[in-house]
Amino acid sequence: MGKQYDVINDRLRTFVTSQPVYFVATAPESGGHVNVSPKGYPDTFAVLDDTTVAYLDLDGSGVETISHLRDNGRITIMFASFSGPPNIVRLYGTGEVVTPGDARFEALLKNFGPHPAVRSVIVVSCDRISDSCGFAVPFMAFENDRTLLDEHHELDSSKKRQFQRSSAPRESIDGLFGLHAGETDPAHRRS
Repeated sequence: MGKQYDVINDRLRTFVTSQPVYFVATAPESGGHVNVSPKGYPDTFAVLDDTTVAYLDLDGSGVETISHLRDNGRITIMFASFSGPPNIVRLYGTGEVVTPGDARFEALLKNFGPHPAVRSVIVVSCDRISDSCGFAVPFMAFENDRTLLDEHHELDSSKKRQFQRSSAPRESIDGLFGLHAGETDPAHRRS
């Protein structure tokens, strides 16, 4: 049976911060494509207070989440238990893209582990916090984190592509504004 919470209590905090993978879902205000992104590296997610969470946005091929958040702010983050008792936690809320030019950026970075190619920090103010059973979620064993993304971002050829992408305006696959040219510098920014 699902339950709704006013805050991210200690039990929920322990659960969400111990999951090796979580999923971020956003959509444009009207039309367009829904986006769901898996996120790994457990040190890229943090609970900031009872109703606010954040995650480290590392450079990638697209800007769907950023574009959708700048369009309407709606976001859901989902955590599912693949081991232990069945549980699914969903954090619904309003997301904000915090880029290096924002005065809060450096303080937010202190909540995360070291990673190259940091593009932004996504901060989510939760207006609905809920969990449900997860009875149909399969058991799966966690082996270890893939280090390929961090390793890829350390390559000179990757840094060149990151710089080229950050030097041009970026938009979503549906043509929504994502990032201004020069707004981020993932080729040189580390957490």
